[in-house]
Amino acid sequence: MASVDYKKELEDLIDIVISEKGSDIHLSVNAHPTIRVAGALIPLLKKPILTPEDVLGFLRVLIQKEQEEDFLATKEVDFSFAAKDGVRFRGNGFFQQGTISIALRHIPNEIRTFEELNLPPILETFTQRPQGFFLCVGPVGQGKSTTLAAMIELINNNRAEHVVTIEDPVEYIFEPKKSMIDQREVRLDTADFQTALISVFRQDVDVIMVGEMRNAETIGTAVTAAETGHLVLSTLHTNSAAQTIDRIIDSFPAEQQDQIRLQLSNSLAGIFSQRLIPRISGGLVPTYELLINNAAVANLIRERRTHEVQTVIETGLEHGMIDMNRSLVELVQKGEITVENAFAYSINPKGLERLM
Repeated sequence: MASVDYKKELEDLIDIVISEKGSDIHLSVNAHPTIRVAGALIPLLKKPILTPEDVLGFLRVLIQKEQEEDFLATKEVDFSFAAKDGVRFRGNGFFQQGTISIALRHIPNEIRTFEELNLPPILETFTQRPQGFFLCVGPVGQGKSTTLAAMIELINNNRAEHVVTIEDPVEYIFEPKKSMIDQREVRLDTADFQTALISVFRQDVDVIMVGEMRNAETIGTAVTAAETGHLVLSTLHTNSAAQTIDRIIDSFPAEQQDQIRLQLSNSLAGIFSQRLIPRISGGLVPTYELLINNAAVANLIRERRTHEVQTVIETGLEHGMIDMNRSLVELVQKGEITVENAFAYSINPKGLERLM
């Protein structure tokens, strides 16, 4: 691709991903530009196979000069990118086999409601809490940030609060309504998650949204913030509520684990685990699990009996808890997803079989 206008080429790729309602763009050496639509990767065969020069050309459109120097030194870069018409992407540049690759995730401008996202209305109760620790969990690309954005927007519409988000990079942009919202981007506005989290104690904050819990220090500070009168919302890459509790505790040294168990049992509000499944009619639909921390759950956390949490979820329907397998069965019964996909996405297929 000699003397290519990479800015124009990128705009063309962005137009394609928007018109196809895609979620991601992938740019890699020796491959056609590829987009992801409804979970499936689609190579754009009419576009030329990319050379190392092409991918570097695209990267230079996407990031600043100082970011490029940092990237070439560290081999990784996270960034956000605003295209024409306010279309925004979160991006990651990385090296593989000595060449550069780029992954871009489209961030919709519009912050959708729980109803529009097919999420359970009970999530609203967590946005009304004056304090507590609420986690949205699941693998990468399962809509966790979108769910948290819907929760923040609900607070923004209904409560006069000071909200601070700490993200890497900033994804959804909030327009202050009833709430005052400050959005801090790691490296741009603050050194790291931990530094920003310690600072919030001096910023008269009511609600804190932490983009991701990356280490024990960040988790510990977030839990302390939840204990000291703040509502803290965050995400973790875990597969279930029970696994999330174990992951949090195991991230601490053995001598600190009893302390974090006690803190977590007191401050945890709930854990929402979600997956996006291909819909029969096209697109994706969420299936989910919800753990609500009550006296029984707090007891299990304190007494190192987290392996019993799953049973509490399965039997806690009247307390508002939601079991992932029941959520899958409901989607099958509504004709939203296939039985095959229900089993493919279930963490406990034997349990699902009993419910089918």
